[in-house]
Amino acid sequence: MRDAGVTGLHPAGSTGTSLMGRLILAVAISAAWTGAAWAAEPGALTTLHAIHILTKAEAQRGLPVAFEATVTYYNPSDVDLFVQEGDEAIYVETKPNQDLASGDRVLVRGITRDSFTTDVLSETVTVLHHGALPAPVPASFEELIRAQRDCMRVSVRATVRSADTVNFGSMHGTYLKLLMDRGSIDATIAGTDASRLKDMLDSDVEVTGVVSGKFDSKMQLIGVLLEVPDLADVKILKRADVRPDSLPITPMDEVLSAYYVHDLTRRVRVQGTITYYQPGSSVVLQNGARSLWISTHSSNPMRIGDVATATGFPDARDGFLALTDGEIEDSNIFAPVPPQPSTWRQLATWNSGDPDGHQNDLVSFEGQVAAAVREDSQDEFILVSNGKLFTAIYRHPPASRPLPPMRQVSVGTRIRVTGICMVVQANNIDPTEQEVPFNILLRSFDDIEVVASPSLLNVRNLTILVSLLLVLLFAAGARGWVMERKVRRQKTTQADIERRRSHILEDINSSRPLAEIIEQITELASFRLRGAPCWCQIVDGAQLGNCPASLNSLRVVHEQIPARSGPPLGVIHAAFDPLSKPRASEPNTLSMAAALAALAIETRRLYSDLVHRSEFDLLTDIHNRFSLEKYLDQQIDEARQNACILGLIYIDLNEFKQVNDVYGHQVGDLYLQEVAIRMKHQLRAVDMLARLGGDEFAVLLTQVRNRAEVEEIALRLERCLDKPFAAVGAVVHGSASVGISLYPEDGTTKDVLLTAADAAMYVNKHIRRESSGGPAGQRRPGIAPEDRD
Repeated sequence: MRDAGVTGLHPAGSTGTSLMGRLILAVAISAAWTGAAWAAEPGALTTLHAIHILTKAEAQRGLPVAFEATVTYYNPSDVDLFVQEGDEAIYVETKPNQDLASGDRVLVRGITRDSFTTDVLSETVTVLHHGALPAPVPASFEELIRAQRDCMRVSVRATVRSADTVNFGSMHGTYLKLLMDRGSIDATIAGTDASRLKDMLDSDVEVTGVVSGKFDSKMQLIGVLLEVPDLADVKILKRADVRPDSLPITPMDEVLSAYYVHDLTRRVRVQGTITYYQPGSSVVLQNGARSLWISTHSSNPMRIGDVATATGFPDARDGFLALTDGEIEDSNIFAPVPPQPSTWRQLATWNSGDPDGHQNDLVSFEGQVAAAVREDSQDEFILVSNGKLFTAIYRHPPASRPLPPMRQVSVGTRIRVTGICMVVQANNIDPTEQEVPFNILLRSFDDIEVVASPSLLNVRNLTILVSLLLVLLFAAGARGWVMERKVRRQKTTQADIERRRSHILEDINSSRPLAEIIEQITELASFRLRGAPCWCQIVDGAQLGNCPASLNSLRVVHEQIPARSGPPLGVIHAAFDPLSKPRASEPNTLSMAAALAALAIETRRLYSDLVHRSEFDLLTDIHNRFSLEKYLDQQIDEARQNACILGLIYIDLNEFKQVNDVYGHQVGDLYLQEVAIRMKHQLRAVDMLARLGGDEFAVLLTQVRNRAEVEEIALRLERCLDKPFAAVGAVVHGSASVGISLYPEDGTTKDVLLTAADAAMYVNKHIRRESSGGPAGQRRPGIAPEDRD
């Protein structure tokens, strides 16, 4: 927290001696802070230079740091903090919503961490005082792309290629694409102004900000990003000659006539082992933990496992590093790279604090075959691992006609696939930990190894057996070709059923509405029952699906939706023609649908119950402290934006301990429940009543105009307890002490408002005791004589 009191020690107009005294005092305070920090952390790194010269191994040890620096960028809605001291700067991962601003002189304590370069994971960030920002350093594209100005406050000159309003979490911001001399960079700005964005397009600007970066899943630099605190840091040097909305309309087939590139990218040379080769398209080289995708036009023979060198032009397309126009030279030295056994979490998740991505790496992975599809350009094997879907892809070699036979793997077979991990939509990866979709690129069908065969007793095998019997029965007849087509249709239907079922399982684990999932389940059952109408009746809920208007002339089959405990959750129905004969697939299909529905309903109810338990008091069924504090933070933010008033009432039941001591905890619980009911009757629909714990309650008033209105509601809450409480044959006389606080009059943060209301409550409690002659004179909870046994 900033200390604003130091600047007010002397009145305006003080002499130079007074100014010198203030400077000496500020230096002394800063030295005291720093000395205390260093004394608390013996052996801590105290300068940015000491941190920068660490090796990767040393940074990974989490060495303690305690250093001073100046804040150059901080976004309260994020964890990114950049600080600078002289000509050295560093990235610090901190906590969101801190009271930090550019120019603050801060003391950072934490530990080192190995990332793109050594950075710091903070424990505390303490503001010492506010000062001047470091002067921005003019930077060229070469300095930025080579990370020579990493984390520093710089100024760049560029032309604006695009300027758009985007969402950064819950905040709106601006995203710029900038064309510098020799390359393009991006910039993000906290805040937006639509009128200024139009003026920026194609204009020459000077942008001042902090150098960040864009990274792939291995924390490798794939682009330059400037973090700009404010739109005021973008100065227009020369406006565009023609506004974009004034340009003439160009025919769509002639847009390339305006295309122009002056590319000065230099060719580079890399070395590694060939782990993937698609003639005329691409090669992947791997060297240790590093791997690289290389686009090439070459169709020369190459052996996977050979050491090779490649030259080409570096690029960062689709969010990962690559070489384009590659020329490959195979050394014919065989040194294969063993595939890395991997799990779903290792391949599908990553974060900047643990950059262990596997993009373009040779990996091996196990899964169960859900479906296999042949396309003209590739074969796809859809696999399931721990409830997650991914795809193993074998791309057909060019000019391979006719296509070689597809590797036949039965649905349900557990296989191990070896290939190249390819992250899908890598350019959308966020640096916070999350799941990202990926595929496995197979080199040949030999990359598929059967681990376990499917069980013989399954629906698919029984279907195949029946189909073979039918084919044998009618093979000698003229209708043999009809039966063969039927078998193909059955296989396609089974694959479609498996795909639909997999989509339903994915939706159950997502945020899709329960009603839509239940309707999908009824549609799946109807599809499997050849179009028979299917619907679901949920207990104490809605009827979903396709229910015929009249059921009198139909044969209806149903299956209860089982619950893990307790009565059924509902019933799945299917209607058939009354002349049709019952089939074995009917109960099987409804049983499958009922199991899926049970999983969906119980998963959603469990989630809803957990959310309710986390936000509501189990005894009184009103909001708890956690829910109140979260909502109070939100309302403070809205009140700050709209210049509104908030009221907070703190309520403490007098002598509640005596209720428990005299009448027992059962009466005490009933007393608390009745108190909550009475107070809710005194409040409006927009007000929030919460139990903070024990005998303490709080009320948040979001639509009030002045203190008198809050006091009037507080008085109603206090008076509603005057009437005696009847509980289990006893009459309890209760009372309460209340205190109020107003935003922003009594405080502007959650903790300050709660503390102010609590303090006001204790003042009122003390006044009540004094006016009633001390504790002995207070009205204590008691039993009316006529109610005693």
